[in-house]
Amino acid sequence: MLRIWGRINSINVQKVLWAAAELELPFRRIDAGGAFGGLDAASFVAKNPNRRIPVLEDRDLIIWESHACLRYLGARYGAGRIWPEDAVARAPVDMWLDWHHTEAYPPMRDVFWQLVRTPEAEQDLDLVERQRQAVAERLAILEAQLGRTAYVAGDAFTIADIPLALLADRWFRLAIERPDLPALARWYDGLTERPGYREYCAAPLT
Repeated sequence: MLRIWGRINSINVQKVLWAAAELELPFRRIDAGGAFGGLDAASFVAKNPNRRIPVLEDRDLIIWESHACLRYLGARYGAGRIWPEDAVARAPVDMWLDWHHTEAYPPMRDVFWQLVRTPEAEQDLDLVERQRQAVAERLAILEAQLGRTAYVAGDAFTIADIPLALLADRWFRLAIERPDLPALARWYDGLTERPGYREYCAAPLT
């Protein structure tokens, strides 16, 4: 059985939980990080020297970095389903996964942390507005893509949809100004009906 280390309100842990659910893989989740601590324990550092979550264990294999976990689960258990086996079909999946990390999520992380995890008296609302605009610019790129395809990397759901759906989840649920992005909203609304999202990602943002 898979073991997934991390608290359930971590966006990076949610990615892995959702992917495992899509593949109907049995797993055990172990609380770690945040209020649960444990990341500095020698036993955890031996799994991930970066002291971060998630950590995925599959028998003797240990994987950290959330998108590496997604790629592993897709390749080992979801080939031909959420992981295209053909290199040409898989290239857009890798592209959008990397785009999430390098372009789209960094400004959203600032908005989320300021509005959700920072005491109101300490919030930097100028930073929130600058980064909200940056997120809107990135999501306009995704909007254009979703105007052409049903899912992020084409006409089928893949692991690339998971992290970007969770970014969109924060975008639509936070109390911020949002431009009209109908293709993004259509795609997001559909993904919120998937069992993996509903079981592991639909709780209030904390």
